[in-house]
Amino acid sequence: MIQNYINNTVSKYASKWLVLFIDVLIVAFAFILSYFILFNLTMNFDVNKLIVQLPFISMISLISFLIIGSYKGVVRHTGVRDVYNIFNAICLISIITIVAVVINRKLDFLGNFTVPLTIIIIHSLLSFIGLTASRYLFKAMYTNFVASGYKTATKNVLIYGAGESGILTYNALTNASKSKVKVVGYVDKDDQKVGKLINGVQVFNSDVLTESFILRKDISEVIFSIQNIDHKKLRVLVESLVDFPVLVKIVPPVEDWINGELKISQIKQVQIEDLLDRATIDIKNSKIEEELKDKTVLVTGGAGSIGSEIVRQICTYKYKSLIIIDQAESALYDLQQELKQNNFHNFIPIVGDIRDKNRMNNIFQEHCPDLVFHAAAYKHVPLMEYNSYEAIKINVAGTKVICDLSVQYNVDKFVFVSTDKAVNPTNVMGATKRIAEMYISCMQQLNKTKFITTRFGNVLGSNGSVIPLFKKQIEKGGPLTVTHQDVTRFFMTIPEASQLVLEAGAMGTGGEIFIFDMGESVKIFDLAKNMIKLSGLKYPEDIDIKVTGLRPGEKLYEELLANGENTLPTYHKKIMISKIRELDYTKIRSNINQLCVSNMFFDTDTVRLMKEIVPEYISKNSELCKIDEEVRKEEQNNKTDVLENKILQS
Repeated sequence: MIQNYINNTVSKYASKWLVLFIDVLIVAFAFILSYFILFNLTMNFDVNKLIVQLPFISMISLISFLIIGSYKGVVRHTGVRDVYNIFNAICLISIITIVAVVINRKLDFLGNFTVPLTIIIIHSLLSFIGLTASRYLFKAMYTNFVASGYKTATKNVLIYGAGESGILTYNALTNASKSKVKVVGYVDKDDQKVGKLINGVQVFNSDVLTESFILRKDISEVIFSIQNIDHKKLRVLVESLVDFPVLVKIVPPVEDWINGELKISQIKQVQIEDLLDRATIDIKNSKIEEELKDKTVLVTGGAGSIGSEIVRQICTYKYKSLIIIDQAESALYDLQQELKQNNFHNFIPIVGDIRDKNRMNNIFQEHCPDLVFHAAAYKHVPLMEYNSYEAIKINVAGTKVICDLSVQYNVDKFVFVSTDKAVNPTNVMGATKRIAEMYISCMQQLNKTKFITTRFGNVLGSNGSVIPLFKKQIEKGGPLTVTHQDVTRFFMTIPEASQLVLEAGAMGTGGEIFIFDMGESVKIFDLAKNMIKLSGLKYPEDIDIKVTGLRPGEKLYEELLANGENTLPTYHKKIMISKIRELDYTKIRSNINQLCVSNMFFDTDTVRLMKEIVPEYISKNSELCKIDEEVRKEEQNNKTDVLENKILQS
C-alpha cells in the first residue's frame, strides 16, 4: 500500500515541468556561484548588476530548455543521449547570452547591461556539471531507495561478452524496475578487455567459467550476449555450463529488439533450438523474387507447420495472388488473422480437402495458379502405420489429384514437399510419400508442368515433433520418453526448410529431387539430457529418461538418399540434386492408379501392393512385418517351383 503511494506520488509530481523548473533553478544558482568563483569566493562584485542579470539568464535558460527539450527525458533512466541534450542546451544558453550582450553594446537597448565573458564560460561549466549531476543523483536515489523497495531478491548474474551488446545487456538488467540484479562480471576472450572495469564491473577471462568460481560468486545466471555467435561455439559453451547450478540465458539478435532497445523480458533461457547447428535465414532472395513476381501461387496444407511458413515467406514478395488451402479450419483462421495483422491482404484462404477432386477442380478453374507448393500430407509415423487407408488417400491419392489438375490447368511448376522417411521406407507413411515422389516423376514425363520434389528431415518445433513433446514432459515433471538410446535424427528449422523449398522451386527445371543439407544428425537421448539441464534441472535426479522401445515403423536413423542414388551440387551449398534411378514409368503409373482404386474399396492388400511399387519398403517393428515374411515365403516357393520344373524338364 505504502509502495503504491510512493509510486503514484513519483509519477504524479516528477513531471517534465517539475524537471524544467529545477533545471532553471540549477542554472540560476550556477550563475550566482560563477560570480563568487570569479571573485575568489568574496562579494567584491556589483550585486545590483547580478540582480539585473539573473532574471535575464533564467529566461534565456527557460527558452533554451524548451527548444532543446532536455527536460523531457525520464530522469531515472538518464543516459548518454540525455547528457548530450543538456550539453546542447547549455551551448544555446551561452550563444544567446553572448549574442544579446554584443547586440546591446551596439544598440544599447538594455542600458548598461553586460555579462563578462569569463562569467559566461564559468557559468556554462557549472551548469553542465550541475544539471548532469542532479540527474544521476536522482537516478541513484530512485534505484537505491524507491525501486529497491519493490524489487525481488538480488540475484548474481554473469554476462558472457564484454562488447557493445554486453554493455547494453548490463543497462537493461540494472534499469529493470521489477528485478534486482547484480552483475558480478563480464566474461570475454579479448585480452585487451580482461582485467579492466566496464560500468565498474570487472571483465574476466573465459577460463574462470568453472563450478568453483560460480559457487564462490554465488552466480545464478549466465547470460550470453554476443551477436552473430556461431551455433557450434554456442553449443560448446552452453554444454560446458549445463552441469553447473546456473540458468543459461541468451540475448536475442539486435533486429529482434523492440524499437532498437533491449528489454529484460527479451532475455530468454537458452532453448535447445538455439544449440542445433542451423544457419540464420535471409528471407529475401532475388531468384525467388523473380520466380514469384506477378504469379498466382497455390499452397496446399497452407496452415500446417511447413505450409504456413511457406505462406509467410511468399507474402514478403510481389506475387499476384496467393491461394491457401487447408482442411483444418481453426489453424487456417489463425493464419488468416496473423497475415491480416501483418498487413498482408492479397491472399485467399480456402477450407478444402485435396482428396475432393471436384472441389480442387473448381479452385484450379477459378484461380488458374502458375505455381503450386504441395505441403498437405499426413506425417505421423505410428498413427499412419495402422491407418494406411487415410495415409494412401491423402499422401498418394491427394497428391495425384493436385498433380493431375496442375497438368490439366497448365501450371508452370509443381513443388512437392517430401520427407527423408520416403528413403528406403520402413513404415506406411514413408512408403506413401515415396509413391507420391514416383507419381510425380511419372507426370514429369508428360513434359508439360515442371514437377520438382524437395526432400528433408525433421523440422524443429513442428506439430508432433520431439522437442515440443519433451517440453510438455518436462513441465509435467517427466519422465522424458525416448524410443531407443541410439536413435538419431536430422533437424532443420521451419524457416530454413521453407526457404529452401522456395529456392529449390525457383531453381528447378523439372524432374529433380532436391536434397537439403541437414547438417549433423543429433542423438535424441543426448537431446533429451540437454533439454533437462537447460531447464535448470538435473538428470536423472530431477527428471529421468525412459527408453520405451522403437515405435511401429520407426528407424534408428534416417537417410536422405535411397540405394542407388547419388547427388549433384547446385549453386546453393545447402541444396543438392539427387540422381534418380530409372523407373518403368508406365508400369509405376498403372500400379499407383490401381493402388488408389483398391484403397477406395478398402482392399486389405493395399500394403502388399505398396511393397510391390516400392520394393525397398521393408516394415520394421510393426505387425505389417508379417507381409514381408509372406512375400519372402512366396518368392522362396516360386524359386522352388522353378527349380522343380527345370529338373522335370531335364
